[in-house]
Amino acid sequence: MAGGIGSRFWPASREARPKQFLDILGVGKSLLRLTFERFLKLCPADHIFIVTNAAYKDLVKQHLPELTDNQILCEPSRNNTGPCVAYTAFKLQALDPAANIVVAPSDHVILKEDVFIEKIQTALSFTARHDALLTLGIQPTRPDTGYGYVHFETQENEGVHKVHKFTEKPDLKTAQSFATSGEYLWNAGIFIWTAKAILKAFEKHANGIYQILQPGSALFNTTKEQDFINRHYPQTPNISVDFAILERSENVFTIPADIGWSDLGTWASLHAESPKDAAGNVVQGERVMAIGVKDSLLRLPAGKLAVIKGLDGYIVVDEEDVLLIYPKDQEQEIKAVTKQMEEMKWDKYL
Repeated sequence: MAGGIGSRFWPASREARPKQFLDILGVGKSLLRLTFERFLKLCPADHIFIVTNAAYKDLVKQHLPELTDNQILCEPSRNNTGPCVAYTAFKLQALDPAANIVVAPSDHVILKEDVFIEKIQTALSFTARHDALLTLGIQPTRPDTGYGYVHFETQENEGVHKVHKFTEKPDLKTAQSFATSGEYLWNAGIFIWTAKAILKAFEKHANGIYQILQPGSALFNTTKEQDFINRHYPQTPNISVDFAILERSENVFTIPADIGWSDLGTWASLHAESPKDAAGNVVQGERVMAIGVKDSLLRLPAGKLAVIKGLDGYIVVDEEDVLLIYPKDQEQEIKAVTKQMEEMKWDKYL
């Protein structure tokens, strides 16, 4: 899944070039490219499909030249992950009625890639033999209110645990109780299921999406696919697969996975996951003089000299046309700032 805007990574992430296409980690490769290469350990390139907004098709081809046009699914509208997952399942089922699918975001960091592939293989083995909707679960390290939580059964079967309940983005008090109980995992948003199982769930729990997209099944993987999607996909509701399917289904399972995972949702999470200097700073730039700077993220363009003094706990991001200097512990306000810019008609900076 590579169709999001990544607005919390503004000003690096823009409408025209979202964060999945950026070298956010400073390693010379975009997050999309890193995700693609991670899955090459699991399957060949011709088994990897990218779901993105139609506006980003050329960007996907630029970052992943190995793919054919049929491997790039172009959404004409942003309707969240529910319709995106259904569209993918119909398309892959048309290619292979027994398709066993991994659905993953394109912009997450996974440090323990070999463990990740091992967990995915365990999951695929399970879903191939059971009518199951499976998600990877991450042990909570803090009471984060921005994640979904999975209440799971401690008893396991083949390394897989039954899920009692999904709770999406609880309040702080609830998140604190979840994080300390030992009975909850974060939902990593990485799903494993067969096309048959997930489409059966859509037919039962999100029939509106199913009825809109199912008539296109015979057209998928043909020259008529995009025309059908352009006409019908915008009619689907804007809803996540978590709300549409997982919270309503009884055949949901999880695999606890210690894979060095981060969803890289914000600048602060990038700071938390990146190597730091002795003062706790993450520095991305060739010529940065940080004098008395502590616990900060400094991102400067190549060739630019920056002299920064006296900041503690700040985000500094210079994108040539936009300079952001913001307290790291108030970064949740950045999304509201971009909303204000939209109202001021400063769209060229968004």
